[in-house]
Amino acid sequence: MSDPRLNSDGLGIAGVDEVGRGCLFGPVFAAAVVLSDQAAVHLQAAGLTDSKALSPSRRAALVPLIEAHAHAWGLGQSSARAIDHYGIRSATEQAMVCALQRLPSAPELVLVDGVLPLRLWEGSQRTIVRGDSSQAAIAAASVLAKEARDALIRRLSIRFPGYGLERHAGYGTAQHRAALLSSGPTPLHRHSFLRKLFATV
Repeated sequence: MSDPRLNSDGLGIAGVDEVGRGCLFGPVFAAAVVLSDQAAVHLQAAGLTDSKALSPSRRAALVPLIEAHAHAWGLGQSSARAIDHYGIRSATEQAMVCALQRLPSAPELVLVDGVLPLRLWEGSQRTIVRGDSSQAAIAAASVLAKEARDALIRRLSIRFPGYGLERHAGYGTAQHRAALLSSGPTPLHRHSFLRKLFATV
């Protein structure tokens, strides 16, 4: 799963990933994780892979393992308001940089999932398509970001009942769209997304 040349001990390589980019509600989250070779092997043996390929129970079980075995990790987020103001790409980059800045020191190399470079990061970086399936540090970041965001959305679902947030985490399901049409958006919905969504309805 992981190229050892990219995860050698002491090189200060961080994997970074985001979650919630396509949601209609709530913030976008990002995580940054630094793993040693030994930690990567241990986590892979425990089932670490892309968070989207894991069951909720498996993701939850991996979180304490990642936190215990990672050399360092950090979380960042950008609010729905920031997404509306700056656009989703810039807001996502802000969340990623925030996660990286919460590491104890700047990594020498950042591995970014996908094809788009992290424009706000001045250090060395490498984009990797499907990096969450091939790089342990990116996979670990995807798990931490997913679990942290889902936990927040579950708490917010109590504050904003009737939208089914606890079930779809803010994505544009049929239930969510129907609730928006009947009840309107909350202050934490991404209004720029809703304008595009309902302009096509």
